[in-house]
Amino acid sequence: MELRRFQKRLTIVIVSNRVTVVAVNTQFSIAVHMLVGLGYLPAGETTSTQLASSVNTSPSFVRRILSKLSKAGLVNTSMGNSGSTALAKDPKDITLLDIYRAVDAPKAFAIHDYPAKAACPVSCGIKSAMEYVLGRTQRSMEEGLGKITLAEVISDVPR
Repeated sequence: MELRRFQKRLTIVIVSNRVTVVAVNTQFSIAVHMLVGLGYLPAGETTSTQLASSVNTSPSFVRRILSKLSKAGLVNTSMGNSGSTALAKDPKDITLLDIYRAVDAPKAFAIHDYPAKAACPVSCGIKSAMEYVLGRTQRSMEEGLGKITLAEVISDVPR
């Protein structure tokens, strides 16, 4: 009896966690920010340093995005000490979809890559079900972005 009173019950719990780090890609919103800046300011040309200051990031990061925007025909850039950037088109002729595609932004969401458990029908079928959802969501998002022009976003920035 005396021994039972002092015995403690030991419970061992093994917890296994899989930590997933999701990198957020902000190139699309930064590209829109930069193009709004180019369209917002009085006609003229702006440097990557000025854009970087507005975005609060490094000029080299801004130049990488500008390179993509230039390849897509959305901006004109000149190199060198007096290098500058200007919109290649009127803001009303640039859609957010143009910008989204130019920077090769990620899809609306990502589908996990955990291996399927053979004994679970949900585990075996969820990826194909989610691919269908992702396709519909992506088309809808792109359709929406295609209806919004850079000029509209510029007009939403207070003067």
